[in-house]
Amino acid sequence: MNYVIIGNSTAGIGTVEGIRKHDKSGEIIIISNEKHHTYSRPLISYLLYGKTTEEKMKYRKDSFYEDNNAKLVFGNVLSIDDKKKTVNLENGESISYDKLLVGAGSKPFVPPMQGLESVKNKFTFMSLDDAKALEAIITSETRVLIIGAGLIGLKAAEGLSKRVASITVVDMATRVLPSILDEEGSKIVEEHLVKSNIKCILGTTTKELFEEKAILSNGDEINFDVLIVAVGVRPNTELVKDIGGQVNRGIQINTKCETSINDIYSAGDCTESYDITTGENKILAILPNAYMQGEVAGINMAGGNKEYTNAIPMNAMSILGLHMITAGSYDGEQIITKAENAYKKLVVRDGLLVGYIMIGEVNRAGIYTSLIRDKVQLDSVDFEVLKNKPQLIAFSKQVRMQKLGGVKNDN
Repeated sequence: MNYVIIGNSTAGIGTVEGIRKHDKSGEIIIISNEKHHTYSRPLISYLLYGKTTEEKMKYRKDSFYEDNNAKLVFGNVLSIDDKKKTVNLENGESISYDKLLVGAGSKPFVPPMQGLESVKNKFTFMSLDDAKALEAIITSETRVLIIGAGLIGLKAAEGLSKRVASITVVDMATRVLPSILDEEGSKIVEEHLVKSNIKCILGTTTKELFEEKAILSNGDEINFDVLIVAVGVRPNTELVKDIGGQVNRGIQINTKCETSINDIYSAGDCTESYDITTGENKILAILPNAYMQGEVAGINMAGGNKEYTNAIPMNAMSILGLHMITAGSYDGEQIITKAENAYKKLVVRDGLLVGYIMIGEVNRAGIYTSLIRDKVQLDSVDFEVLKNKPQLIAFSKQVRMQKLGGVKNDN
């Protein structure tokens, strides 16, 4: 069996490990458009900040490919021929497959902006190469303008915060991290950024750009040396779309991570997943989701039988020492608790925990995540205890033993 994997990031690694659970000898070829060992993409801000190194960013040890008898090929994929079952590379090479995984991830979205072409030092912030290019040009005198106050923009601000003279973040949204946090949570994060000398100009857009100046729609003018565009991302769906595969915003897959095309699977940020907290198919561009999808795809590609049926939106992050974890949906009854250094919102609907936000104090958040993923009826646990602090004592003895690995669940 010849397995080909497009993508050397989280979904691709999950696929390799899924395949090897069932097939120890089949040929695996991984195609990467980045000339690096697999690395943890969320750590690129820490590389700039000085908290980590390229060596420590590796997602698996140096011997990963050898240990799994997998060949890593560097190159850009131009197309898939699902009739001939080949993957065609930019250098003219064609690679045959029996089973194919498309883990092509996503790309930065750069909207049309008047004068953008005149900016010499402009960057995105999604890859190790992006971080290395920025590191090569910044100095302690550099003034940085970041367009986008979402997760990518704020992680870029974090990485540069101790390396440059000034950072200004601009966004048309009226608050930071609007797709992840509620208004109260956004306010906490913005205040934290301001204390760290990161200026936020919100509710405005970039009207015009010059080589080292931006004019905003509110009339402000910002001088900068480096521009980072972090408006958002778009899933890489073209390879599947071009051969007639079902694509919406992301590549359409079933619970076995199969696309609509025979013997082609997909996983990670380029796909849409079924969100169990909303009942909708959506892009869930998060590392755990990518890995679990990849592993499920790999198992099924190798002849096993596994489904991925409990995907939820989830983000675990730290920005300049402020920790936060969010998960699920915020549509429901809200239970909010505040402390001096902590904010928590639990969201309950139809007797289930469907979402939460935790900022500051995030210990044992995984218990809340487990309640959501497992759809645990709240009347079967001591939810009054769990409201104040997530802890296993709130579960029955049988459930505690299951979660601790002491007994198997026969259901």
